[in-house]
Amino acid sequence: MPGTSEKITFTGALGDSLAARLDRPEGEPRAYALFAHCFTCNKDIFAASRIASGLVEQGIAVLRFDFTGLGASDGEFANTNFSSNVGDLVAAADYMRANLAAPKIMIGHSLGGAATLAAAGKVPEAEAVCTVGAPADPAHVAHNFRDDLDKIEAEGVAEVQLVGRPFTIKKQFLDDIRSQKLNEDIGSLKKALLVFHSPIDATVGIENAQAIYVAAKHPKSFVSLDNADHLLTRKADAIYVANVITAWAERYIDAPATQAVTPTVSSAPNTVVVQETPDGKFTNLVAVRGQHLLRADEPPSVGGTDTGPTPYDFLMAALGACKTMTMRMYADRKKMKLDQARVTLRHEKIHATDCVECETKEGKIDETFVEIELFGDLTDEERQRIFEIAERCPVHKTLTSENRILATLKEND
Repeated sequence: MPGTSEKITFTGALGDSLAARLDRPEGEPRAYALFAHCFTCNKDIFAASRIASGLVEQGIAVLRFDFTGLGASDGEFANTNFSSNVGDLVAAADYMRANLAAPKIMIGHSLGGAATLAAAGKVPEAEAVCTVGAPADPAHVAHNFRDDLDKIEAEGVAEVQLVGRPFTIKKQFLDDIRSQKLNEDIGSLKKALLVFHSPIDATVGIENAQAIYVAAKHPKSFVSLDNADHLLTRKADAIYVANVITAWAERYIDAPATQAVTPTVSSAPNTVVVQETPDGKFTNLVAVRGQHLLRADEPPSVGGTDTGPTPYDFLMAALGACKTMTMRMYADRKKMKLDQARVTLRHEKIHATDCVECETKEGKIDETFVEIELFGDLTDEERQRIFEIAERCPVHKTLTSENRILATLKEND
């Protein structure tokens, strides 16, 4: 099946612009897949392009991208780590959900496979997860620069040679990969898993596949890539992987990919559109002024899938942001040396009888705790005045004053 390939960009976990390529069949794709490349590789490595091509021939669209600081993506590789890779994958899935359709299949090669295992639980629409030559522990990649570990630990940073090129590795990278608990992510995946691995893989040993398989719960499958190398440099091996993924994933891609909700947007000032999606019981798309697309959800403890902030999270964020902006405007106008303002908020429901100052004496009332931190060369008087000004922020006034909510029922189009 012939297809097309187009370049796109989206914003990654660290705020950088990431370069991606969307390979898609002609006509409507049967499903969308998200591919994560190997450590220090890029989206155009042979295995990634060949597997994507094979999936496109079977009617499946594939988004593959360069992680932050690699390939054509912006950002500094030295500032990335395994957690940021996971964040980049979630950001890619968010982009697909908003502009294409959320990925039903997630595929990861080598360390990209480990990142996919960690990220898949944060992509509720993904039903099938595949790894190719993936380590069972992200810390495995440290063997690539084991001769420099002591220097990194002692000096906090070192330039190492990986695949014939220099890369800067910081101690934070080591700390991050050592802190990962991938076994827990695998065990709680609740998605179909397919593990590919070569028994002669000299980069990531076959015992890693066994560890991943044992940690996973059913449905799970293992396919041995006999005589293949770690990077799948033989065309036949990459084609084989693509064909097996397609056959295995058939039962998970029957529903059309177009079931994803197309967000309704409005460019009118002060307008927010919120609509439900089929992704979860409480999952909503939130479109703000036609420019910003967010997600709202609830935690699993109340039946949600935790793919976005709760309504009260948004409320606390609005109040906190309003306070910092108000303090910033005042400090700048008065030429006060405020370097940074930080607001920490917590919302609770308490029994009215526990509130001595409240007029309400029955049932429960809302209580919001606000902690303000001010940094900079400020006098005690300036700090106190800025603190007092925060009480005057518009959202604070809205929440503490009389407020009318006027609702209408609109006729369906």
